[in-house]
Amino acid sequence: MNKPRTLGELRRSGYAPLSVKEELRKNLADRIRKGEELFPGIVGYEESVLPQIENAILSGQDIILLGERGQAKTRIARSLINLLDDDVPVIAGSEINDEPFAPISRYAIERVEAEGDDTEISWLPRERRYGEKLATPDTTIADLIGEVDPIKVAEGRYLSDELTIHYGMLPRTNRGIFCINELPDLAERIQVGLLNVMEERDVQIRGYKIRLPLDTFMVASANPEDYTNRGRIITPIKDRFGSEIRTHYPKTIEHEMDIMEQESRRPSLPGVTVDTPGYMREVVAEITHLARKSPDISQRSGVSVRVSICNYENLVANALRRSLRLGEAEVSPRVSDLPALLASTSGKIELETVGDAKEDRIIDRLVQGAVLNVFNRNFTVQEFDELVHAFEGGMNVEVGDNMASMEYMLQASSAVGLKAAVAKLGAQNNPASIASAVEFILEGLHLNRKLNKDRMDHRSRYRR
Repeated sequence: MNKPRTLGELRRSGYAPLSVKEELRKNLADRIRKGEELFPGIVGYEESVLPQIENAILSGQDIILLGERGQAKTRIARSLINLLDDDVPVIAGSEINDEPFAPISRYAIERVEAEGDDTEISWLPRERRYGEKLATPDTTIADLIGEVDPIKVAEGRYLSDELTIHYGMLPRTNRGIFCINELPDLAERIQVGLLNVMEERDVQIRGYKIRLPLDTFMVASANPEDYTNRGRIITPIKDRFGSEIRTHYPKTIEHEMDIMEQESRRPSLPGVTVDTPGYMREVVAEITHLARKSPDISQRSGVSVRVSICNYENLVANALRRSLRLGEAEVSPRVSDLPALLASTSGKIELETVGDAKEDRIIDRLVQGAVLNVFNRNFTVQEFDELVHAFEGGMNVEVGDNMASMEYMLQASSAVGLKAAVAKLGAQNNPASIASAVEFILEGLHLNRKLNKDRMDHRSRYRR
């Protein structure tokens, strides 16, 4: 069906304009009634953050999302555009998306006065109704609100002419959603400039006697440490946000793993099949959860979910590198691949202490703790009594990230009790999976102090 192209056609079509907040409320209510997913890709917030966001939208309140880095604050803000209509009519040529029945810019007002029902209408898609600005100390009022355009003045217009204004990001997101990331990083005088936008819904540009009653849904993000009366935020702007919503890191290992799978861009190569066992994914997630509890790591700056994502990618990459060197078509990440996570972890954590504490040692302890916890969640040490007894009889097993999978398979088949232990992990008839299972079991027994471990160049030997 053809959409109205003039103001007269739009009027005759029966179109009834809604404010942005009314539009969001209507579409949210429709989706809730239909049982549709409201925020695709947001994991672990179903019982905490998302209900608060829904309440804020239903009540028409602007939102401030408080949380440490890597808690999906920006993703939540960007996903709100899915609750907007597919498109809305605007006065064609308007810089600030003027509503056809109630224009607010001088350009649109004069055009409607001159052309009446013949005024041309264009349709603005929802993707263009979202604006976002990362707050930085050098952000200016001109960036957000607007400034006099010297080019327009040079064309012959008077400074008093409203048409000389170059609108900033906020007016250009009129009838949409505007997000300010890291709000406390805005200079205080710029925060003051937002007060009218937040409450009176208008803007002031230089000395112009104009009022632009903007129709926007405001979202902001901030770190809780900065968002205090003693921090870099002015109290009046705190008062303008209707809902203050605290985000958080995934509360369960399962949620962490779901996010890892969803967000990671795991490397792949033609001719090589990568099978990552569930227990290895669990180890990666557990490392991050332990880091969030570690007294050696600053919890004020947080440990982002990006640690899990990048660690997962590096784990797979190291396994792939081995497959290329050994010419294997199937590969599974192993415990001996975990040292590769040092590079993807060290840049994302901040140490709480200085001096003797070394980052690589702290990360190594996290890795060992993660392997131990995952092993103990899946097994009891008593399940491997027969295997431990075999080691007491003089058996030893070598492992290494440069060993071919078939070497593990031969050791598993000849070592008493090891074959049965590997079978408990579901690794059968696949050399790559067997190799991963062998290492995981032996390392778990070592960390439970059932086996000794001798480290050599690129290899390790487990013995009793």
